[in-house]
Amino acid sequence: MTTKDDRQEFEANKREMSLALGRDTDVFRQTLDTLVSLDKYDYSYLWSWMGMPIIQMPADVMATQEVIWATKPDVIVETGVARGGSMIFQAAMLQLIGKGKVVGVDIDIRAHNRQAIESHPMAHRVELIEGPSTSAEIMAKVKASIPEGASVMVILDSDHSKAHVLDELRNYAPLVTDGQYLVVADTILGRYEPSQVPTKRSKVLLPGDEPLVALNDYLQETDRFELDTIINGKLVLSSSPGGYLRCVRS
Repeated sequence: MTTKDDRQEFEANKREMSLALGRDTDVFRQTLDTLVSLDKYDYSYLWSWMGMPIIQMPADVMATQEVIWATKPDVIVETGVARGGSMIFQAAMLQLIGKGKVVGVDIDIRAHNRQAIESHPMAHRVELIEGPSTSAEIMAKVKASIPEGASVMVILDSDHSKAHVLDELRNYAPLVTDGQYLVVADTILGRYEPSQVPTKRSKVLLPGDEPLVALNDYLQETDRFELDTIINGKLVLSSSPGGYLRCVRS
């Protein structure tokens, strides 16, 4: 018996359901309440990737791997190193693809985190740059780390205050090449009510002083990026709904 090849129908249904989910405001509100409840257990801190703390929501890890596998960037630049798990995850994806490196930028890369990253089996695909992410000196180092003609993806996940994210957008978004992605992390902070904002953080950021408002302001300054409505549509248990954008113009 011949089994029907339903792969195209399967993918079409995924797209349709992702877009429908993205329009379902009731579900989104319910998941916001769930995220608030999970935060008291430090939910995003409970996961690891290849032995390294990743400090990400599982949905964001899945979305990011979809993007990396689909676009196969030569370089991924990430601001915000923390404990290194996200960089190791991205490096592992590039290892599977067979090319590329991750450039991690942070104002403070603590010695024990640097040691863990640099001793990891994926360390050969990681380059660390320490210093203020948007200073002229650090930007020069970041640009020097990108080979000529490389395809570049950027992930912004450092200080999440509006002013800092907007500054990073203005400096790092121009590095993203046509067809690649710009990911702005923690846009969920702009979706919370003030009473829902996580307080177990080094900095408490209320709506209006967070990544989503910075991203919306930046999109008024450029026409190079478009929201990926399919990726963003299914990010309901996520730190970064609305934060995945594709570069559509050189």
